[in-house]
Amino acid sequence: MKTRHVSVMLTCLAGVLAGARLVSPVTAALPEDVGLSSDRLGRIDKVMQQYVDEGKVAGVVTLVAREGQIVHHKAVGKSDIEANRPMTTDSLFRIASMSKPITATAVMILYERGEFLLNDPVSKYIPEFAKPDVLVRSDDGTLTREPARREIAIRHLLNHTSGLTYGSGAQGDLYKAANITSGLSPSDDTIGAMVKRLAKLPLISHPGEEVHYGLSIDVLGYLVEVISGQDLRSFCRQEIFQPLGMKNTHFVLPEKKVPRLARLYYLTESGSLEKDATDPAFLTEQPLFSGGAGIVSTASEYARFAQMILNNGQLDGVRIISRKTVELMTSNSLGHLYAPFRYNSGDKLGYGFGIRTERGEFDELESLGIVGWDGAYFTRFWIDPKERLIGVFMTQMGDYWQADLAAKYRVLIYQAIID
Repeated sequence: MKTRHVSVMLTCLAGVLAGARLVSPVTAALPEDVGLSSDRLGRIDKVMQQYVDEGKVAGVVTLVAREGQIVHHKAVGKSDIEANRPMTTDSLFRIASMSKPITATAVMILYERGEFLLNDPVSKYIPEFAKPDVLVRSDDGTLTREPARREIAIRHLLNHTSGLTYGSGAQGDLYKAANITSGLSPSDDTIGAMVKRLAKLPLISHPGEEVHYGLSIDVLGYLVEVISGQDLRSFCRQEIFQPLGMKNTHFVLPEKKVPRLARLYYLTESGSLEKDATDPAFLTEQPLFSGGAGIVSTASEYARFAQMILNNGQLDGVRIISRKTVELMTSNSLGHLYAPFRYNSGDKLGYGFGIRTERGEFDELESLGIVGWDGAYFTRFWIDPKERLIGVFMTQMGDYWQADLAAKYRVLIYQAIID
């Protein structure tokens, strides 16, 4: 282990997760060099192929990195069944809500520059959010509004305690009437125009008092635009994508890269795969850049972002955010509040990341302290600071039909640790 720890230090200094290595299908190191078993990692391929052969997914890309080195990066199945196009390690995926940690990082870049404090009211920068109301249901079922006990602070957006949702439940008709979208499909709207309409709608709870998943991170994307003077795409490209060598990560996919985009499928009631007819894919230029759901990327490039977080804010000699900022983003920001949309009762939220803080009823093989996030089209990633490990899982399904596959993938990685 001592030899490996020396190797870790040299790895961090040398930045071996360089772009050339990450985009290559050749692993950067032997698994045994970083305490993993090649034979045991081989079980990943068997299980992924089984799910493809059974028609439960069209294709999958998996990536494992430990101690800053890729030890597994494989593709199985098809990216487009009808076109007989194979899935490849450089296939592109709509990462949906895996956009959220990236947008949160963009926000924290501005935070580090002294542009705002986390307790600042959002209305200081987006005036439409001043004096919010909360939607209240009386005993007889009548919906009324009451003044919120406090305004939404920036920290409430970062940890989903703002009272904003995706328009579920009692807010549904109001969100629909205001043409509030999730960011998963192209739009002629701008994020600024949509956020200003959203700001006039009642919240589902008083800010800071309950956790509700929704458009909080999209509002933060617009906050980045207001404070920086750039649109979110330009800011992320300049401050995150280009410095990290993420050349294939986009809000709008260039036409020449469209053939690399994995097609989106649904599992029908009969158990067959059906290609999504509309296939929302951010394929054409549009003015709405969704910080909560709007990015397309590859497994290897998202691993670069994850490695930057694992490296306490830097990669290949380039610092994106500070160690203390990473510490803040990956610490429990909820206190005793429960995050109902997470998997375990012990899961908490930092700023842009979910955190496993204690054992829970849905535990599988993993570590306490892992951080990560998921995407609506069945993409996953997690970072394990204890094991210095990153896992990335990419496929394209229209719902969480095969959530057990991602869970099995995590087990298959951890069972391969031998040192």
